[in-house]
Amino acid sequence: MTDQLLMTIAVLGGTGKEGKGLAYRWAKAGYKVIIGSRAAEKAQAAAAEVSEMLDRKASVEGLDNLSAAQKADIAVLTVPYAAHKDTLLGLKDALQGKILVDVTVPLVPPKVTKVQMPPAGSAAQEAVEILGEGVQVVDAFQNISFEHLMHGEEVPCDVLVTGTSKAAREEALKLVEAAGLTGWDAGPIENSVVVEGLTSILIYINKQYGATHAGIKMTGVSNL
Repeated sequence: MTDQLLMTIAVLGGTGKEGKGLAYRWAKAGYKVIIGSRAAEKAQAAAAEVSEMLDRKASVEGLDNLSAAQKADIAVLTVPYAAHKDTLLGLKDALQGKILVDVTVPLVPPKVTKVQMPPAGSAAQEAVEILGEGVQVVDAFQNISFEHLMHGEEVPCDVLVTGTSKAAREEALKLVEAAGLTGWDAGPIENSVVVEGLTSILIYINKQYGATHAGIKMTGVSNL
């Protein structure tokens, strides 16, 4: 992979809070960031918002999802699960030969506090089935609340990273670090079932205990 100052990250479906939070963190770290959306105008508005947060000192652009995926060195998907399959089908060709970091969680409203995994096992495994062997798929960032991302302070939560290859997981872990977070190699893509399922549990804990950004933290091990 290229140096972060040259690498372009496309945050596809990135106009929501999670997408903008990640875009903000990576642009702040020196990456070229493209925010993608089905509507280019919406993406441009989100890019302008992130740019303003960084006093216009970062490279943030807004494009439609397809154009963003075509220009990216690495792509990050932050769409709701309802849009997951159709978005991937439309971007399949543009993503070939690249790494896709899938942030999607298979939440099924209204019962979002109940773990409900798709037939493929997880959203990330579904992405693997749709995209084929030409795309390395990584699952990450599902358990980080957007409230943490939109500010510059240290985030007291960890990120579990699963993926179709160790090399892809290592690249994703670099993005985790660049975002100011602590990441852990959590193994093959099949383990994404547990990582994605944790999100519903954290949502339940937030509701049960009156919180807004419950997270996870690894103990008893060092990643240094």
